[in-house]
Amino acid sequence: MSLKYSLNHNDTKSTMANRQRGSALIMAIFVITVMFLLASALINIVSDGDDSLNQEVLGTRALATANSGADAALARLFPLAGGVTDCAIVTTPWTPPTSVGFSGCKVTLACANYVLGSETQYRITSEAVCESGPMRVRRQVEVEARGN
Repeated sequence: MSLKYSLNHNDTKSTMANRQRGSALIMAIFVITVMFLLASALINIVSDGDDSLNQEVLGTRALATANSGADAALARLFPLAGGVTDCAIVTTPWTPPTSVGFSGCKVTLACANYVLGSETQYRITSEAVCESGPMRVRRQVEVEARGN
């Protein structure tokens, strides 16, 4: 009888061992899945950081280009030789320099004038659009000046 009992006891141990063999595989799959999800989340975070940095750089370039366009329009409107020209000269196309900071950028200039009292007021609008691949950033600058 004692022999029979020990055989049953060993059978129970081997049955428990067979049941537990699959749990290590399930735990390994679970750990691999969690690590994969963490890695993909990290890749998305890094990619979003790159996109926001590129957009910030393009925004800075667009603002600098719009400011340069406004400066060019003011130089046309108020030439160094003196006097004031007409708004029509401001709206002629202005092409930014070919330097690296202006690459991929285009400028549109607009000018409006109105009389306030005895002085003529000028409102210059400079809009710059900078593109790089699928990204596009637009910045607009308005400048008001008066001439005699």
